[in-house]
Amino acid sequence: MSRDVERGMTASSVGAPALPSRRPDGRIRSAVGEARGALALVAASLIVAALLAASLLVGVYDISSGEFGAEMFWITRVPRTVALLLAGAAMATCGLVMQMLTQNRFVDATTSGTTEWAALGLLATAILAPQLGLVGRMVVSSAFAFVGAMAFMLILRRIVIRSTLVVPLIGIMLGAVVSALTTFLAAQFNLLQMVSTWFLGSFTQVVRGRYEVLWVVAVVTLLVFLMADRITVAGLGKDIATSVGVRYEWTLVAATALVAIASGVTTVVVGFLPFLGLVVPNVVSMIRGDNVRGNLPWVCLGGVALVTVGDLIGRTVRIPFEVPVSLVLGIVGAVVFITILLRQRRG
Repeated sequence: MSRDVERGMTASSVGAPALPSRRPDGRIRSAVGEARGALALVAASLIVAALLAASLLVGVYDISSGEFGAEMFWITRVPRTVALLLAGAAMATCGLVMQMLTQNRFVDATTSGTTEWAALGLLATAILAPQLGLVGRMVVSSAFAFVGAMAFMLILRRIVIRSTLVVPLIGIMLGAVVSALTTFLAAQFNLLQMVSTWFLGSFTQVVRGRYEVLWVVAVVTLLVFLMADRITVAGLGKDIATSVGVRYEWTLVAATALVAIASGVTTVVVGFLPFLGLVVPNVVSMIRGDNVRGNLPWVCLGGVALVTVGDLIGRTVRIPFEVPVSLVLGIVGAVVFITILLRQRRG
Protein backbone atom coordinates (compact mmCIF):
# COMPACT_ATOMS: atom_id res chain seq x y z
CA MET A 1 0.00 0.00 0.00
CA SER A 2 2.76 2.43 0.94
CA ARG A 3 4.57 1.75 -2.31
CA ASP A 4 1.38 2.34 -4.31
CA VAL A 5 0.78 5.58 -2.45
CA GLU A 6 4.36 6.65 -3.05
CA ARG A 7 4.02 5.84 -6.74
CA GLY A 8 0.77 7.78 -6.93
CA MET A 9 2.34 10.73 -5.13
CA THR A 10 5.39 10.57 -7.37
CA ALA A 11 3.24 10.38 -10.51
CA SER A 12 1.07 13.25 -9.33
CA SER A 13 4.04 15.32 -8.27
CA VAL A 14 5.77 14.66 -11.57
CA GLY A 15 2.64 15.16 -13.64
CA ALA A 16 1.45 18.31 -11.84
CA PRO A 17 4.11 20.69 -13.19
CA ALA A 18 3.73 19.21 -16.67
CA LEU A 19 0.27 20.75 -17.14
CA PRO A 20 1.25 24.41 -16.99
CA SER A 21 4.44 23.71 -18.95
CA ARG A 22 2.36 22.81 -22.04
CA ARG A 23 0.64 26.17 -22.14
CA PRO A 24 3.73 28.23 -22.92
CA ASP A 25 4.62 25.74 -25.67
CA GLY A 26 1.19 26.25 -27.22
CA ARG A 27 1.52 30.00 -26.94
CA ILE A 28 4.97 29.89 -28.51
CA ARG A 29 3.71 27.80 -31.40
CA SER A 30 0.78 30.14 -31.86
CA ALA A 31 3.09 33.17 -31.79
CA VAL A 32 5.45 31.52 -34.30
CA GLY A 33 2.50 30.69 -36.58
CA GLU A 34 1.22 34.26 -36.41
CA ALA A 35 4.70 35.62 -37.12
CA ARG A 36 5.05 33.35 -40.14
CA GLY A 37 1.62 34.39 -41.40
CA ALA A 38 2.49 38.06 -40.98
CA LEU A 39 5.79 37.61 -42.84
CA ALA A 40 4.04 35.72 -45.63
CA LEU A 41 1.47 38.51 -45.92
CA VAL A 42 4.23 41.13 -46.07
CA ALA A 43 6.04 39.12 -48.76
CA ALA A 44 2.82 38.80 -50.77
CA SER A 45 2.21 42.55 -50.42
CA LEU A 46 5.71 43.25 -51.74
CA ILE A 47 5.10 40.98 -54.74
CA VAL A 48 1.83 42.77 -55.52
CA ALA A 49 3.57 46.13 -55.14
CA ALA A 50 6.21 44.98 -57.64
CA LEU A 51 3.47 43.99 -60.10
CA LEU A 52 1.82 47.39 -59.73
CA ALA A 53 5.19 49.08 -60.28
CA ALA A 54 5.60 47.03 -63.46
CA SER A 55 2.16 48.21 -64.55
CA LEU A 56 3.36 51.80 -64.19
CA LEU A 57 6.37 51.13 -66.40
CA VAL A 58 4.85 48.95 -69.14
CA GLY A 59 3.17 50.54 -72.14
CA VAL A 60 3.53 51.51 -75.78
CA TYR A 61 4.45 55.12 -75.06
CA ASP A 62 7.99 55.65 -73.76
CA ILE A 63 7.49 57.84 -70.70
CA SER A 64 11.22 58.12 -70.03
CA SER A 65 12.24 59.78 -73.28
CA GLY A 66 8.99 60.99 -74.79
CA GLU A 67 8.23 64.70 -74.95
CA PHE A 68 5.09 64.31 -72.85
CA GLY A 69 6.34 61.37 -70.79
CA ALA A 70 5.55 62.79 -67.35
CA GLU A 71 2.14 64.00 -68.46
CA MET A 72 1.24 60.65 -70.01
CA PHE A 73 2.41 58.92 -66.83
CA TRP A 74 -0.10 60.81 -64.68
CA ILE A 75 -2.90 60.80 -67.26
CA THR A 76 -2.84 57.11 -68.21
CA ARG A 77 -0.41 54.93 -66.26
CA VAL A 78 -1.31 55.99 -62.71
CA PRO A 79 -5.12 55.86 -63.24
CA ARG A 80 -4.82 52.47 -64.93
CA THR A 81 -2.73 51.02 -62.11
CA VAL A 82 -5.06 52.40 -59.44
CA ALA A 83 -8.01 50.92 -61.36
CA LEU A 84 -6.27 47.53 -61.39
CA LEU A 85 -5.79 47.76 -57.63
CA LEU A 86 -9.36 48.77 -56.83
CA ALA A 87 -11.21 46.55 -59.31
CA GLY A 88 -9.11 43.47 -58.55
CA ALA A 89 -9.53 43.70 -54.78
CA ALA A 90 -13.24 44.52 -54.95
CA MET A 91 -14.31 41.82 -57.40
CA ALA A 92 -12.29 39.10 -55.64
CA THR A 93 -13.79 40.14 -52.30
CA CYS A 94 -17.31 40.15 -53.75
CA GLY A 95 -16.75 36.63 -55.02
CA LEU A 96 -15.89 35.57 -51.49
CA VAL A 97 -19.06 37.26 -50.20
CA MET A 98 -21.24 35.44 -52.74
CA GLN A 99 -19.64 32.13 -51.81
CA MET A 100 -20.25 32.74 -48.11
CA LEU A 101 -23.88 33.71 -48.61
CA THR A 102 -24.65 30.69 -50.79
CA GLN A 103 -22.17 28.30 -49.11
CA ASN A 104 -21.04 27.29 -52.58
CA ARG A 105 -17.51 27.55 -53.96
CA PHE A 106 -18.66 27.89 -57.57
CA VAL A 107 -20.51 31.20 -57.17
CA ASP A 108 -19.27 34.70 -57.94
CA ALA A 109 -20.59 37.77 -59.74
CA THR A 110 -20.01 36.03 -63.08
CA THR A 111 -21.67 32.69 -62.34
CA SER A 112 -24.63 34.31 -60.55
CA GLY A 113 -25.63 36.57 -63.45
CA THR A 114 -24.94 39.76 -61.50
CA THR A 115 -22.59 41.28 -64.07
CA GLU A 116 -25.07 40.58 -66.88
CA TRP A 117 -27.73 42.50 -64.97
CA ALA A 118 -25.27 45.37 -64.51
CA ALA A 119 -24.69 45.44 -68.28
CA LEU A 120 -28.45 45.51 -68.87
CA GLY A 121 -28.72 48.53 -66.58
CA LEU A 122 -25.90 50.22 -68.44
CA LEU A 123 -27.68 49.60 -71.74
CA ALA A 124 -30.90 51.00 -70.27
CA THR A 125 -29.14 54.27 -69.49
CA ALA A 126 -27.75 54.42 -73.04
CA ILE A 127 -31.24 53.95 -74.50
CA LEU A 128 -33.45 55.90 -72.10
CA ALA A 129 -31.10 58.54 -70.69
CA PRO A 130 -28.02 58.92 -72.89
CA GLN A 131 -27.25 62.30 -71.28
CA LEU A 132 -26.48 60.68 -67.93
CA GLY A 133 -22.92 61.04 -66.75
CA LEU A 134 -20.61 58.40 -65.35
CA VAL A 135 -22.06 58.61 -61.83
CA GLY A 136 -25.64 58.27 -63.07
CA ARG A 137 -24.74 55.22 -65.13
CA MET A 138 -22.99 53.75 -62.12
CA VAL A 139 -26.10 54.16 -59.95
CA VAL A 140 -28.44 52.60 -62.51
CA SER A 141 -26.06 49.75 -63.27
CA SER A 142 -25.64 49.00 -59.56
CA ALA A 143 -29.42 49.04 -59.07
CA PHE A 144 -29.90 46.51 -61.87
CA ALA A 145 -27.11 44.36 -60.45
CA PHE A 146 -28.80 44.42 -57.04
CA VAL A 147 -32.10 43.30 -58.58
CA GLY A 148 -30.33 40.47 -60.39
CA ALA A 149 -28.42 39.31 -57.31
CA MET A 150 -31.57 39.31 -55.17
CA ALA A 151 -33.47 37.41 -57.87
CA PHE A 152 -30.70 34.80 -57.85
CA MET A 153 -30.89 34.51 -54.05
CA LEU A 154 -34.69 34.18 -54.10
CA ILE A 155 -34.52 31.43 -56.73
CA LEU A 156 -32.04 29.50 -54.58
CA ARG A 157 -34.36 29.73 -51.56
CA ARG A 158 -37.31 28.30 -53.50
CA ILE A 159 -35.69 25.19 -54.97
CA VAL A 160 -34.25 22.01 -53.51
CA ILE A 161 -30.51 21.88 -54.17
CA ARG A 162 -29.23 18.32 -54.44
CA SER A 163 -25.82 19.16 -55.90
CA THR A 164 -23.40 22.05 -55.51
CA LEU A 165 -23.26 22.37 -59.28
CA VAL A 166 -26.94 23.31 -59.45
CA VAL A 167 -26.26 26.74 -57.91
CA PRO A 168 -23.80 28.06 -60.52
CA LEU A 169 -25.84 26.46 -63.31
CA ILE A 170 -28.86 28.48 -62.22
CA GLY A 171 -26.79 31.65 -62.17
CA ILE A 172 -25.24 30.94 -65.57
CA MET A 173 -28.64 30.25 -67.13
CA LEU A 174 -30.11 33.40 -65.57
CA GLY A 175 -27.14 35.41 -66.83
CA ALA A 176 -27.53 33.90 -70.31
CA VAL A 177 -31.17 34.99 -70.47
CA VAL A 178 -30.32 38.53 -69.36
CA SER A 179 -27.37 38.65 -71.76
CA ALA A 180 -29.61 37.57 -74.64
CA LEU A 181 -32.11 40.30 -73.75
CA THR A 182 -29.29 42.86 -73.62
CA THR A 183 -28.00 41.79 -77.03
CA PHE A 184 -31.50 41.90 -78.54
CA LEU A 185 -32.16 45.42 -77.24
CA ALA A 186 -28.72 46.57 -78.37
CA ALA A 187 -29.41 45.25 -81.88
CA GLN A 188 -32.76 47.06 -81.97
CA PHE A 189 -31.16 50.38 -81.06
CA ASN A 190 -27.93 49.92 -83.02
CA LEU A 191 -25.77 49.66 -79.89
CA LEU A 192 -24.17 46.25 -80.43
CA GLN A 193 -20.67 47.69 -80.71
CA MET A 194 -21.08 49.45 -77.37
CA VAL A 195 -22.33 46.25 -75.70
CA SER A 196 -19.45 44.21 -77.12
CA THR A 197 -17.06 46.72 -75.57
CA TRP A 198 -18.64 46.18 -72.14
CA PHE A 199 -18.46 42.41 -72.44
CA LEU A 200 -14.73 42.63 -73.21
CA GLY A 201 -13.36 43.89 -69.93
CA SER A 202 -10.30 46.04 -70.55
CA PHE A 203 -8.40 48.83 -68.83
CA THR A 204 -7.48 50.50 -72.12
CA GLN A 205 -9.93 53.37 -71.72
CA VAL A 206 -9.09 54.04 -68.08
CA VAL A 207 -7.59 57.52 -67.95
CA ARG A 208 -7.67 60.46 -65.58
CA GLY A 209 -11.25 61.68 -65.21
CA ARG A 210 -12.81 58.28 -65.97
CA TYR A 211 -11.67 56.06 -63.13
CA GLU A 212 -12.33 58.16 -60.01
CA VAL A 213 -15.71 56.55 -59.33
CA LEU A 214 -13.83 53.29 -58.73
CA TRP A 215 -12.91 54.62 -55.30
CA VAL A 216 -16.46 53.64 -54.36
CA VAL A 217 -15.43 49.98 -54.53
CA ALA A 218 -12.66 50.69 -52.02
CA VAL A 219 -15.41 51.63 -49.56
CA VAL A 220 -17.25 48.43 -50.50
CA THR A 221 -14.16 46.35 -49.75
CA LEU A 222 -13.74 48.06 -46.37
CA LEU A 223 -17.38 47.40 -45.47
CA VAL A 224 -16.94 43.72 -46.37
CA PHE A 225 -14.05 43.57 -43.88
CA LEU A 226 -16.27 45.11 -41.20
CA MET A 227 -19.18 42.75 -41.95
CA ALA A 228 -17.11 39.58 -42.44
CA ASP A 229 -18.29 37.80 -39.29
CA ARG A 230 -21.96 38.65 -39.86
CA ILE A 231 -21.78 37.51 -43.49
CA THR A 232 -20.16 34.25 -42.42
CA VAL A 233 -22.89 33.53 -39.87
CA ALA A 234 -25.63 34.52 -42.32
CA GLY A 235 -24.23 31.99 -44.77
CA LEU A 236 -24.97 29.22 -42.26
CA GLY A 237 -28.70 29.80 -42.62
CA LYS A 238 -31.49 31.88 -41.14
CA ASP A 239 -32.07 29.70 -38.07
CA ILE A 240 -28.45 29.67 -36.95
CA ALA A 241 -27.95 33.36 -37.69
CA THR A 242 -31.06 34.32 -35.71
CA SER A 243 -30.07 32.10 -32.79
CA VAL A 244 -26.77 33.95 -32.34
CA GLY A 245 -28.35 37.39 -32.67
CA VAL A 246 -27.53 38.20 -36.31
CA ARG A 247 -30.26 39.92 -38.33
CA TYR A 248 -30.32 37.51 -41.23
CA GLU A 249 -32.48 39.40 -43.73
CA TRP A 250 -30.69 42.70 -43.13
CA THR A 251 -27.25 41.08 -43.51
CA LEU A 252 -28.31 39.29 -46.70
CA VAL A 253 -29.63 42.48 -48.29
CA ALA A 254 -26.65 44.57 -47.18
CA ALA A 255 -24.08 42.06 -48.43
CA THR A 256 -25.93 41.66 -51.74
CA ALA A 257 -26.04 45.45 -52.12
CA LEU A 258 -22.27 45.63 -51.65
CA VAL A 259 -21.75 43.02 -54.36
CA ALA A 260 -24.15 44.88 -56.66
CA ILE A 261 -22.39 48.22 -56.16
CA ALA A 262 -18.97 46.73 -56.86
CA SER A 263 -20.26 44.88 -59.94
CA GLY A 264 -22.10 47.92 -61.28
CA VAL A 265 -19.22 50.35 -60.83
CA THR A 266 -16.65 47.94 -62.27
CA THR A 267 -18.86 47.19 -65.28
CA VAL A 268 -19.30 50.89 -66.03
CA VAL A 269 -15.60 51.74 -65.80
CA VAL A 270 -13.84 48.55 -66.91
CA GLY A 271 -16.32 45.97 -68.19
CA PHE A 272 -16.51 42.28 -67.33
CA LEU A 273 -13.77 40.63 -65.29
CA PRO A 274 -14.87 36.99 -65.57
CA PHE A 275 -14.10 34.37 -62.93
CA LEU A 276 -11.98 36.75 -60.84
CA GLY A 277 -14.21 36.26 -57.81
CA LEU A 278 -14.28 32.51 -58.43
CA VAL A 279 -10.57 31.81 -58.88
CA VAL A 280 -8.98 33.83 -56.10
CA PRO A 281 -11.13 32.82 -53.07
CA ASN A 282 -10.90 29.14 -54.03
CA VAL A 283 -7.14 29.19 -54.45
CA VAL A 284 -6.74 31.02 -51.13
CA SER A 285 -9.00 28.55 -49.31
CA MET A 286 -7.10 25.60 -50.79
CA ILE A 287 -3.85 26.98 -49.37
CA ARG A 288 -5.01 28.53 -46.08
CA GLY A 289 -8.29 26.84 -45.21
CA ASP A 290 -11.69 28.44 -44.66
CA ASN A 291 -10.91 31.15 -42.10
CA VAL A 292 -12.91 33.91 -43.79
CA ARG A 293 -11.65 36.89 -41.81
CA GLY A 294 -8.05 35.69 -42.05
CA ASN A 295 -8.43 35.05 -45.80
CA LEU A 296 -9.81 38.46 -46.71
CA PRO A 297 -6.41 40.23 -46.99
CA TRP A 298 -5.10 37.35 -49.08
CA VAL A 299 -8.17 37.46 -51.32
CA CYS A 300 -7.65 41.18 -51.92
CA LEU A 301 -3.96 40.70 -52.74
CA GLY A 302 -4.73 37.71 -54.94
CA GLY A 303 -7.37 39.64 -56.87
CA VAL A 304 -5.01 42.55 -57.48
CA ALA A 305 -2.18 40.20 -58.49
CA LEU A 306 -4.30 38.16 -60.91
CA VAL A 307 -5.89 41.10 -62.69
CA THR A 308 -2.54 42.94 -62.89
CA VAL A 309 -0.76 39.91 -64.36
CA GLY A 310 -3.60 39.47 -66.85
CA ASP A 311 -3.40 43.13 -67.84
CA LEU A 312 0.39 42.97 -68.23
CA ILE A 313 0.08 39.90 -70.45
CA GLY A 314 -2.57 41.65 -72.52
CA ARG A 315 -0.35 44.70 -72.96
CA THR A 316 2.82 42.85 -73.92
CA VAL A 317 1.74 39.78 -75.90
CA ARG A 318 0.94 41.79 -79.07
CA ILE A 319 2.58 45.18 -78.78
CA PRO A 320 1.44 47.79 -79.88
CA PHE A 321 -2.02 46.17 -79.70
CA GLU A 322 -3.70 45.02 -76.49
CA VAL A 323 -5.51 41.81 -75.64
CA PRO A 324 -8.46 42.42 -73.27
CA VAL A 325 -7.78 41.30 -69.73
CA SER A 326 -11.13 39.49 -69.74
CA LEU A 327 -9.71 37.04 -72.29
CA VAL A 328 -6.80 36.15 -70.01
CA LEU A 329 -9.06 35.88 -66.96
CA GLY A 330 -11.50 33.72 -68.89
CA ILE A 331 -8.78 31.21 -69.79
CA VAL A 332 -7.39 31.10 -66.24
CA GLY A 333 -10.87 30.92 -64.73
CA ALA A 334 -11.91 28.03 -66.96
CA VAL A 335 -8.82 26.02 -66.02
CA VAL A 336 -9.31 26.64 -62.28
CA PHE A 337 -13.05 25.89 -62.52
CA ILE A 338 -12.35 22.49 -64.13
CA THR A 339 -9.63 21.78 -61.56
CA ILE A 340 -12.02 22.46 -58.68
CA LEU A 341 -14.62 20.19 -60.25
CA LEU A 342 -12.11 17.36 -60.57
CA ARG A 343 -10.90 17.83 -56.98
CA GLN A 344 -14.48 17.74 -55.70
CA ARG A 345 -15.25 14.58 -57.68
CA ARG A 346 -12.18 12.84 -56.27
CA GLY A 347 -13.14 13.97 -52.76
